[in-house]
Amino acid sequence: MEQYVLEMKGINKSFGSVPVLKNVEFKLRQGEVHALVGGNGAGKSTLMKIMTGVYTLDSGEIHVNGKPTHIKDTRDAKAQGIAMIFQELSLVQSMTVAENIFLGEEIAHNGLRDARRMNDQAAKILAELDLDIDPTTPVYRLSVGLSQMVEIAKALSKDAKILVFDEPTASLSETETSRLFEIIQTLKAKGVSMVYISHRMKEIQMVADSITILRDGQFILRDSIANLTMEQIISHLIGGESSKHQFDWVPRHYDENAPDLLHLESVKINDKINNVTFGLKPGEILGLAGLMGSGRTEILETLFGLRPKLAGTISLNNQKLDYSSPQDAIRAGFALVPEDRRKLGLVLNHSVRENLILPILKNLRGNKLRFLIKEKQADRVTEESVHKLNIVTSSINKTIRLLSGGNQQKVVIAKWLNTNPRILMLDEPTAGVDIGAKTEIIQIIRNFADQGNSVIFVSSELSEMLAICDRIITIYDGRITGELSRKDIGVEEELQHAIQRG
Repeated sequence: MEQYVLEMKGINKSFGSVPVLKNVEFKLRQGEVHALVGGNGAGKSTLMKIMTGVYTLDSGEIHVNGKPTHIKDTRDAKAQGIAMIFQELSLVQSMTVAENIFLGEEIAHNGLRDARRMNDQAAKILAELDLDIDPTTPVYRLSVGLSQMVEIAKALSKDAKILVFDEPTASLSETETSRLFEIIQTLKAKGVSMVYISHRMKEIQMVADSITILRDGQFILRDSIANLTMEQIISHLIGGESSKHQFDWVPRHYDENAPDLLHLESVKINDKINNVTFGLKPGEILGLAGLMGSGRTEILETLFGLRPKLAGTISLNNQKLDYSSPQDAIRAGFALVPEDRRKLGLVLNHSVRENLILPILKNLRGNKLRFLIKEKQADRVTEESVHKLNIVTSSINKTIRLLSGGNQQKVVIAKWLNTNPRILMLDEPTAGVDIGAKTEIIQIIRNFADQGNSVIFVSSELSEMLAICDRIITIYDGRITGELSRKDIGVEEELQHAIQRG
């Protein structure tokens, strides 16, 4: 009988009367990378939170190294050598790398914290991972990729034998992703077992040895990655025949000769991002393609009034704009779906309703008592948005952090659509979103543009850009390097090469 380093049998979990996991199985071998995949609401996060002690199971069994184990809290999980590397990093930005690694378990000498020993021990742990990071560096000075490496080092310092990666490459550049994969191979060689949660199928095929698929809280399949094609994985994910054409480009019709709705001329944002010039037609979906750090996000933030424009002009309907705040940008007709929806797009402890009406509160205020809102009208707006964008929630008053990533993102999009913008800007709108929700979001964007509105779309997923954009501008190191009509792009590799050219 095969021995597993971790085995979860017949796991059941409900929240109130809603079953989230139904008799789920999960098995992990020593030294393997095991992909855990499923759509929004499939139960991946809940299963991993049970494994790591954040949640307790209702029924079922957990075995670690063949022995029945009760994991009642995170301390129990830590004692079993189980740690999770979260998508939203949990490091204290103002502390040094070493202080973060030993946070809560500081090395002391004569009752005082021994910073020198902590630095030395941290340096050894980092060296084992072949990481050239000074342990005395404050974390806020590190890139997202290096911060993630520190998270891994922190887990290993506590003798973790099982690591859970939650969408680890969502915010990483291509170089940082390659480095992470190298670290994973190093850990694998040391016998560390890893659970890898991701929506990126190509990535899973590259890094994982085996895969478990969940759908609607139920176990669907466990197999070796080598035995499955991408089409088979997607078919199991969505519960039917996979469509090879769900991300195919659908040619759209808009007046390419119309005057620009938006025009940027020689815009300077900083010393690196300079001389930005492009136009946007009514009804057009324009893509900004480039590597992480190329300047895509900064351009969107400048248009939304979050960053100052140092030089150049921004014109809307041939009228020069001169604004310095998001409020001004919103009044002009701009809306921005930010890259980090949890930090910048949502108030996580507020309800779906409260998040959806936030940008339009002034429209919902009473005629006499301006500090009160028209409750029935607010409910109606919220219900309409939930229905129109197919937001899955048991109640409009449900706390939004309890929704899946895809449904949270649809709330962010819906709240901005309620402001009736002319230009919708989306920064990595499908990061951490499953295939079904990606398809829905792409259709929402197409419908918006089909009504004569315009879209600026930023994504690291080139297949998505090719599926949705009418025209793509390439940016490298703060400079616009090219412009491609979608109909002239044959395969994804052509766009990839265009992005890489400096």
